[in-house]
Amino acid sequence: MSLIDTLKARSNNQCELCYAQDTLEVYDVPPNSTQSEDDSLYICKKCANQLHKKEELDGKHWTCLTESMWSEIPAVKVVAWRMLNKLQTETWAMEQLDMLYLGDETLSWAKAGYEEDNELTVHQDSNGNILQTGDSVVLIKSLDVKGSSVNAKMGTAVRNIRVVEDNPAYIEGKIDGQTIVILTKYVRKTN
Repeated sequence: MSLIDTLKARSNNQCELCYAQDTLEVYDVPPNSTQSEDDSLYICKKCANQLHKKEELDGKHWTCLTESMWSEIPAVKVVAWRMLNKLQTETWAMEQLDMLYLGDETLSWAKAGYEEDNELTVHQDSNGNILQTGDSVVLIKSLDVKGSSVNAKMGTAVRNIRVVEDNPAYIEGKIDGQTIVILTKYVRKTN
């Protein structure tokens, strides 16, 4: 049986964190990445986006942890522990965290992959609008393109941008047929 089939059967074809039943995917719980049923979860798109920091943390969504944290699956407990720690400003989260028990090995796993910062890896334009691959933007400042004689004028439209996955301050786009890297603070989303 494949990993996805195993996870579908284990989860009853619903998110193992919030119990949603639409747009489910496999999530490998870091830093373990053996892609086995022991360190993978079957979760919804909303949970995945927030775990991957592509969406702002939504405390109301994570109240589902009050139930799922009692799961016997260590990977669920690890993610519950991490998310409850990220939501420490929420009274309910602190109460749940006080009740959550993890064995030594599971707690070590949870701490090993925990990131204290809640910084989003979301790309935002100068007005705070979220940018995604395929969007169109307009330059709000004239820019000299390094290593080129091209000068991108204020008001230049850049269509079909690509986000730089590991750096939310940069996008890529074509100006005068040349692909360049542009700082997100110098663009405004148009679509």
